[in-house]
Amino acid sequence: MANPNNQEKSGFSDVRRAARLSIAPMMDWTDRHCRFFHRQISAKALLYTEMVTAPALVRGGALHLLDFTADEYPVALQLGGSDPRELAAAARLGQAAGYCEINLNVGCPSDRVQSGAFGAILMKSPSLVANCVTEMQMAVDLPVTVKCRIGVDDQDPEYALPEFLAQIVAAGCERVIVHARKAWLQGLSPKENRDVPPLDYALVHEMKQLFPNLHLSLNGGITDLDAALNALEGGLDGVMIGRAAYHDPWGVLGQVDARLFGQASTHNTPEAIVRVMLPYIEAHVMRGGRLGQISKHMLGLFSGRPGARSWRRYLSENAHLPGAGPDVVEAALSQVVAQAA
Repeated sequence: MANPNNQEKSGFSDVRRAARLSIAPMMDWTDRHCRFFHRQISAKALLYTEMVTAPALVRGGALHLLDFTADEYPVALQLGGSDPRELAAAARLGQAAGYCEINLNVGCPSDRVQSGAFGAILMKSPSLVANCVTEMQMAVDLPVTVKCRIGVDDQDPEYALPEFLAQIVAAGCERVIVHARKAWLQGLSPKENRDVPPLDYALVHEMKQLFPNLHLSLNGGITDLDAALNALEGGLDGVMIGRAAYHDPWGVLGQVDARLFGQASTHNTPEAIVRVMLPYIEAHVMRGGRLGQISKHMLGLFSGRPGARSWRRYLSENAHLPGAGPDVVEAALSQVVAQAA
Protein backbone atom coordinates (compact mmCIF):
# COMPACT_ATOMS: atom_id res chain seq x y z
CA MET A 1 0.00 0.00 0.00
CA ALA A 2 1.18 3.50 -0.73
CA ASN A 3 2.73 5.75 1.88
CA PRO A 4 0.05 8.34 2.74
CA ASN A 5 2.68 10.75 3.98
CA ASN A 6 4.62 10.91 0.73
CA GLN A 7 3.16 14.02 -0.85
CA GLU A 8 6.13 14.68 -3.10
CA LYS A 9 5.06 12.10 -5.67
CA SER A 10 3.97 13.29 -9.10
CA GLY A 11 0.97 15.60 -8.86
CA PHE A 12 -0.04 14.62 -5.32
CA SER A 13 0.29 18.15 -3.98
CA ASP A 14 -1.48 19.71 -6.94
CA VAL A 15 -4.42 17.47 -7.78
CA ARG A 16 -6.39 20.34 -9.30
CA ARG A 17 -3.72 20.79 -11.95
CA ALA A 18 -3.52 17.04 -12.57
CA ALA A 19 -7.29 17.10 -13.12
CA ARG A 20 -6.82 19.01 -16.37
CA LEU A 21 -6.77 15.51 -17.85
CA SER A 22 -8.03 12.50 -15.96
CA ILE A 23 -8.84 8.89 -16.78
CA ALA A 24 -12.35 7.92 -15.78
CA PRO A 25 -13.05 5.32 -13.12
CA MET A 26 -14.23 2.23 -15.01
CA MET A 27 -15.46 -0.95 -13.35
CA ASP A 28 -13.33 -4.01 -14.15
CA TRP A 29 -10.89 -1.83 -16.09
CA THR A 30 -9.09 0.79 -14.00
CA ASP A 31 -7.59 -1.60 -11.48
CA ARG A 32 -4.12 -1.12 -10.03
CA HIS A 33 -2.38 -2.82 -12.98
CA CYS A 34 -4.19 -0.60 -15.47
CA ARG A 35 -3.26 2.48 -13.45
CA PHE A 36 0.40 1.50 -13.25
CA PHE A 37 0.41 0.98 -17.02
CA HIS A 38 -1.25 4.33 -17.72
CA ARG A 39 1.16 6.05 -15.36
CA GLN A 40 4.10 4.89 -17.47
CA ILE A 41 2.57 6.74 -20.42
CA SER A 42 1.66 9.92 -18.54
CA ALA A 43 3.35 11.11 -15.36
CA LYS A 44 0.87 13.96 -14.91
CA ALA A 45 -2.70 12.86 -15.68
CA LEU A 46 -4.99 12.15 -12.73
CA LEU A 47 -5.94 8.48 -12.42
CA TYR A 48 -8.96 7.02 -10.65
CA THR A 49 -9.75 3.71 -9.02
CA GLU A 50 -12.70 1.63 -10.00
CA MET A 51 -15.71 2.58 -7.92
CA VAL A 52 -15.40 1.08 -4.42
CA THR A 53 -18.57 0.96 -2.37
CA ALA A 54 -18.52 2.46 1.10
CA PRO A 55 -20.40 -0.54 2.57
CA ALA A 56 -17.73 -2.92 1.24
CA LEU A 57 -15.06 -0.96 3.10
CA VAL A 58 -16.88 -0.03 6.28
CA ARG A 59 -19.14 -3.02 6.84
CA GLY A 60 -17.35 -5.63 4.77
CA GLY A 61 -13.81 -4.77 5.80
CA ALA A 62 -12.61 -5.19 2.20
CA LEU A 63 -9.59 -2.96 2.69
CA HIS A 64 -7.67 -4.84 0.00
CA LEU A 65 -9.77 -2.85 -2.47
CA LEU A 66 -7.74 0.20 -1.47
CA ASP A 67 -4.36 -1.32 -2.30
CA PHE A 68 -2.17 0.65 -4.66
CA THR A 69 1.45 1.76 -4.95
CA ALA A 70 3.08 5.16 -4.82
CA ASP A 71 4.09 4.62 -8.45
CA GLU A 72 0.46 5.30 -9.42
CA TYR A 73 0.37 8.86 -8.00
CA PRO A 74 -1.56 11.04 -8.50
CA VAL A 75 -4.52 8.68 -8.01
CA ALA A 76 -8.01 9.35 -6.64
CA LEU A 77 -10.44 7.01 -4.92
CA GLN A 78 -14.00 6.88 -6.19
CA LEU A 79 -16.59 5.85 -3.64
CA GLY A 80 -20.15 4.67 -4.11
CA GLY A 81 -22.75 5.07 -1.40
CA SER A 82 -25.53 7.23 -0.05
CA ASP A 83 -25.15 7.14 3.72
CA PRO A 84 -23.27 10.29 4.78
CA ARG A 85 -21.66 8.78 7.86
CA GLU A 86 -20.66 5.59 6.10
CA LEU A 87 -19.16 7.58 3.23
CA ALA A 88 -17.27 9.69 5.77
CA ALA A 89 -15.85 6.54 7.35
CA ALA A 90 -14.87 5.20 3.92
CA ALA A 91 -13.26 8.53 3.03
CA ARG A 92 -11.13 8.32 6.18
CA LEU A 93 -9.97 4.87 5.09
CA GLY A 94 -9.13 6.30 1.66
CA GLN A 95 -7.09 9.09 3.19
CA ALA A 96 -5.25 6.64 5.42
CA ALA A 97 -4.45 4.53 2.35
CA GLY A 98 -2.77 7.52 0.71
CA TYR A 99 -5.17 8.68 -2.01
CA CYS A 100 -5.01 12.33 -3.09
CA GLU A 101 -8.75 12.83 -3.65
CA ILE A 102 -12.06 11.25 -2.66
CA ASN A 103 -14.71 11.24 -5.40
CA LEU A 104 -18.40 10.46 -4.95
CA ASN A 105 -20.12 8.53 -7.75
CA VAL A 106 -23.40 10.18 -8.75
CA GLY A 107 -23.30 8.95 -12.33
CA CYS A 108 -23.34 5.16 -12.59
CA PRO A 109 -26.71 3.91 -13.94
CA SER A 110 -26.38 0.16 -13.39
CA ASP A 111 -29.16 -1.83 -11.74
CA ARG A 112 -26.80 -3.00 -8.99
CA VAL A 113 -25.94 0.58 -8.12
CA GLN A 114 -29.59 1.66 -8.18
CA SER A 115 -30.55 -1.14 -5.82
CA GLY A 116 -28.02 0.25 -3.38
CA ALA A 117 -29.57 3.72 -3.66
CA PHE A 118 -26.45 5.36 -5.01
CA GLY A 119 -24.92 6.29 -8.33
CA ALA A 120 -26.96 8.24 -10.88
CA ILE A 121 -30.20 7.88 -8.94
CA LEU A 122 -28.75 10.37 -6.45
CA MET A 123 -29.25 13.10 -9.05
CA LYS A 124 -32.83 13.05 -7.75
CA SER A 125 -31.63 13.79 -4.19
CA PRO A 126 -29.27 16.78 -4.33
CA SER A 127 -29.77 17.59 -0.66
CA LEU A 128 -28.65 14.08 0.30
CA VAL A 129 -25.57 14.40 -1.92
CA ALA A 130 -24.82 17.74 -0.28
CA ASN A 131 -25.03 16.08 3.13
CA CYS A 132 -22.69 13.34 1.96
CA VAL A 133 -20.19 15.93 0.71
CA THR A 134 -20.37 17.81 4.02
CA GLU A 135 -19.75 14.70 6.11
CA MET A 136 -16.92 13.50 3.89
CA GLN A 137 -15.21 16.88 3.95
CA MET A 138 -15.40 16.97 7.73
CA ALA A 139 -13.79 13.54 7.85
CA VAL A 140 -10.74 14.13 5.64
CA ASP A 141 -8.20 16.76 4.64
CA LEU A 142 -8.40 15.79 0.97
CA PRO A 143 -10.47 17.29 -1.85
CA VAL A 144 -13.94 15.75 -1.95
CA THR A 145 -15.28 15.81 -5.50
CA VAL A 146 -18.41 14.61 -7.29
CA LYS A 147 -18.90 12.89 -10.65
CA CYS A 148 -22.45 13.28 -11.92
CA ARG A 149 -24.74 13.24 -14.96
CA ILE A 150 -26.66 16.23 -16.35
CA GLY A 151 -29.86 14.56 -15.11
CA VAL A 152 -31.77 11.30 -15.01
CA ASP A 153 -35.03 9.99 -16.48
CA ASP A 154 -37.61 12.74 -16.94
CA GLN A 155 -35.56 15.47 -15.27
CA ASP A 156 -35.00 18.58 -17.36
CA PRO A 157 -31.21 19.00 -17.22
CA GLU A 158 -31.47 22.77 -17.69
CA TYR A 159 -33.14 22.92 -14.29
CA ALA A 160 -31.94 19.77 -12.56
CA LEU A 161 -28.21 20.24 -13.12
CA PRO A 162 -27.87 23.83 -11.85
CA GLU A 163 -30.01 22.98 -8.81
CA PHE A 164 -27.86 19.93 -8.10
CA LEU A 165 -24.63 21.90 -8.49
CA ALA A 166 -25.89 24.78 -6.38
CA GLN A 167 -26.56 22.47 -3.45
CA ILE A 168 -23.25 20.63 -3.53
CA VAL A 169 -21.30 23.86 -4.08
CA ALA A 170 -23.06 25.34 -1.06
CA ALA A 171 -21.90 22.26 0.85
CA GLY A 172 -18.30 23.11 -0.06
CA CYS A 173 -17.65 20.97 -3.12
CA GLU A 174 -15.08 22.78 -5.28
CA ARG A 175 -14.58 20.31 -8.13
CA VAL A 176 -17.14 18.39 -10.19
CA ILE A 177 -16.87 16.10 -13.21
CA VAL A 178 -20.00 16.16 -15.38
CA HIS A 179 -20.80 13.34 -17.77
CA ALA A 180 -22.66 15.39 -20.34
CA ARG A 181 -25.42 12.83 -20.90
CA LYS A 182 -28.65 12.17 -19.09
CA ALA A 183 -28.93 8.68 -17.59
CA TRP A 184 -32.07 6.64 -18.19
CA LEU A 185 -32.42 4.37 -15.18
CA GLN A 186 -35.18 2.32 -16.83
CA GLY A 187 -35.12 1.10 -20.41
CA LEU A 188 -31.41 1.48 -21.17
CA SER A 189 -28.53 -0.75 -20.16
CA PRO A 190 -25.39 0.74 -18.59
CA LYS A 191 -23.66 0.31 -21.96
CA GLU A 192 -26.48 2.11 -23.78
CA ASN A 193 -26.35 4.87 -21.19
CA ARG A 194 -22.80 5.58 -22.33
CA ASP A 195 -23.84 6.11 -25.94
CA VAL A 196 -27.58 6.57 -26.53
CA PRO A 197 -28.57 9.71 -24.59
CA PRO A 198 -27.33 12.74 -26.55
CA LEU A 199 -24.37 14.75 -25.34
CA ASP A 200 -25.01 18.31 -24.21
CA TYR A 201 -21.63 20.01 -24.00
CA ALA A 202 -23.25 23.43 -24.24
CA LEU A 203 -25.04 22.88 -20.93
CA VAL A 204 -21.77 22.01 -19.21
CA HIS A 205 -20.21 25.20 -20.55
CA GLU A 206 -23.24 27.11 -19.25
CA MET A 207 -22.63 25.64 -15.80
CA LYS A 208 -19.09 26.98 -15.88
CA GLN A 209 -20.50 30.45 -16.54
CA LEU A 210 -23.04 30.01 -13.76
CA PHE A 211 -20.48 28.67 -11.27
CA PRO A 212 -17.24 30.41 -12.30
CA ASN A 213 -15.32 29.36 -9.17
CA LEU A 214 -16.21 25.70 -9.57
CA HIS A 215 -13.48 23.52 -11.09
CA LEU A 216 -15.54 21.82 -13.79
CA SER A 217 -14.41 18.85 -15.85
CA LEU A 218 -16.18 17.47 -18.91
CA ASN A 219 -16.73 13.74 -19.39
CA GLY A 220 -18.44 11.84 -22.19
CA GLY A 221 -17.65 11.44 -25.87
CA ILE A 222 -14.10 12.83 -25.69
CA THR A 223 -12.03 10.45 -27.79
CA ASP A 224 -8.72 12.20 -28.42
CA LEU A 225 -6.35 14.81 -27.09
CA ASP A 226 -7.37 17.43 -29.64
CA ALA A 227 -10.97 17.29 -28.42
CA ALA A 228 -9.75 17.56 -24.84
CA LEU A 229 -7.70 20.64 -25.67
CA ASN A 230 -10.70 22.21 -27.41
CA ALA A 231 -12.76 21.79 -24.25
CA LEU A 232 -10.03 23.34 -22.11
CA GLU A 233 -9.53 26.22 -24.52
CA GLY A 234 -13.31 26.72 -24.44
CA GLY A 235 -13.14 27.60 -20.76
CA LEU A 236 -13.53 24.32 -18.90
CA ASP A 237 -11.04 23.38 -16.20
CA GLY A 238 -10.57 19.72 -16.98
CA VAL A 239 -11.46 16.79 -19.19
CA MET A 240 -12.05 13.20 -18.15
CA ILE A 241 -11.56 10.50 -20.79
CA GLY A 242 -12.76 6.93 -20.36
CA ARG A 243 -12.96 4.13 -22.90
CA ALA A 244 -10.91 5.92 -25.57
CA ALA A 245 -7.93 6.10 -23.22
CA TYR A 246 -8.32 2.42 -22.39
CA HIS A 247 -8.61 1.19 -25.97
CA ASP A 248 -5.97 3.54 -27.41
CA PRO A 249 -3.77 4.44 -24.43
CA TRP A 250 -0.78 5.67 -26.43
CA GLY A 251 -2.91 7.69 -28.83
CA VAL A 252 -4.69 9.47 -26.00
CA LEU A 253 -2.02 9.68 -23.30
CA GLY A 254 1.25 9.64 -25.23
CA GLN A 255 1.36 13.44 -25.67
CA VAL A 256 -0.63 14.52 -22.61
CA ASP A 257 2.36 15.58 -20.53
CA ALA A 258 3.87 17.66 -23.32
CA ARG A 259 0.70 19.27 -24.66
CA LEU A 260 -1.29 19.82 -21.46
CA PHE A 261 1.36 20.09 -18.77
CA GLY A 262 4.39 21.45 -20.64
CA GLN A 263 6.60 18.56 -19.65
CA ALA A 264 8.34 16.14 -21.98
CA SER A 265 7.08 12.57 -21.80
CA THR A 266 9.31 10.13 -19.93
CA HIS A 267 8.92 7.48 -22.64
CA ASN A 268 8.59 8.52 -26.26
CA THR A 269 7.35 5.33 -27.95
CA PRO A 270 4.88 2.56 -27.13
CA GLU A 271 7.76 0.10 -27.53
CA ALA A 272 9.50 1.87 -24.65
CA ILE A 273 6.35 1.51 -22.56
CA VAL A 274 6.36 -2.25 -23.13
CA ARG A 275 9.96 -2.52 -21.99
CA VAL A 276 9.39 -0.49 -18.85
CA MET A 277 6.43 -2.75 -18.01
CA LEU A 278 8.52 -5.93 -18.14
CA PRO A 279 10.02 -5.71 -14.60
CA TYR A 280 6.56 -4.95 -13.20
CA ILE A 281 5.13 -7.99 -14.99
CA GLU A 282 7.98 -10.21 -13.81
CA ALA A 283 7.48 -9.15 -10.18
CA HIS A 284 3.73 -9.77 -10.43
CA VAL A 285 4.20 -13.24 -11.89
CA MET A 286 6.85 -14.08 -9.28
CA ARG A 287 4.30 -13.25 -6.58
CA GLY A 288 1.90 -15.77 -8.06
CA GLY A 289 -0.05 -13.39 -10.27
CA ARG A 290 -1.09 -14.09 -13.85
CA LEU A 291 0.23 -12.28 -16.90
CA GLY A 292 -3.27 -11.77 -18.27
CA GLN A 293 -4.18 -9.62 -15.29
CA ILE A 294 -1.77 -7.02 -16.64
CA SER A 295 -1.55 -7.71 -20.37
CA LYS A 296 -5.31 -7.31 -20.90
CA HIS A 297 -4.87 -3.60 -20.19
CA MET A 298 -2.05 -3.35 -22.75
CA LEU A 299 -3.88 -4.81 -25.76
CA GLY A 300 -4.61 -1.40 -27.29
CA LEU A 301 -1.12 0.03 -26.89
CA PHE A 302 -0.31 -0.19 -30.60
CA SER A 303 -3.76 0.75 -31.83
CA GLY A 304 -3.59 2.16 -35.37
CA ARG A 305 0.07 1.21 -35.80
CA PRO A 306 1.72 -1.58 -37.84
CA GLY A 307 1.65 -4.84 -35.92
CA ALA A 308 -1.29 -3.89 -33.68
CA ARG A 309 -3.34 -6.93 -34.69
CA SER A 310 -0.44 -9.34 -34.17
CA TRP A 311 0.25 -7.77 -30.77
CA ARG A 312 -3.33 -8.24 -29.64
CA ARG A 313 -3.63 -11.74 -31.03
CA TYR A 314 -0.37 -13.03 -29.56
CA LEU A 315 -1.12 -11.69 -26.09
CA SER A 316 -4.73 -12.89 -26.19
CA GLU A 317 -3.71 -16.39 -27.22
CA ASN A 318 -0.73 -16.82 -24.90
CA ALA A 319 -1.09 -14.67 -21.78
CA HIS A 320 -3.39 -17.19 -20.09
CA LEU A 321 -1.06 -20.16 -20.57
CA PRO A 322 0.65 -21.70 -17.52
CA GLY A 323 3.96 -20.01 -16.79
CA ALA A 324 3.29 -17.06 -19.10
CA GLY A 325 5.44 -14.09 -18.16
CA PRO A 326 7.56 -11.30 -19.61
CA ASP A 327 8.83 -13.62 -22.36
CA VAL A 328 5.33 -13.71 -23.86
CA VAL A 329 5.20 -9.92 -23.93
CA GLU A 330 8.65 -9.72 -25.48
CA ALA A 331 7.61 -12.20 -28.17
CA ALA A 332 4.52 -10.14 -28.93
CA LEU A 333 6.65 -7.00 -29.13
CA SER A 334 9.08 -8.66 -31.53
CA GLN A 335 6.20 -9.17 -33.97
CA VAL A 336 5.33 -5.47 -33.76
CA VAL A 337 8.94 -4.44 -34.34
CA ALA A 338 9.27 -6.82 -37.30
CA GLN A 339 6.12 -5.47 -38.97
CA ALA A 340 7.11 -1.86 -38.36
CA ALA A 341 10.55 -2.34 -39.91
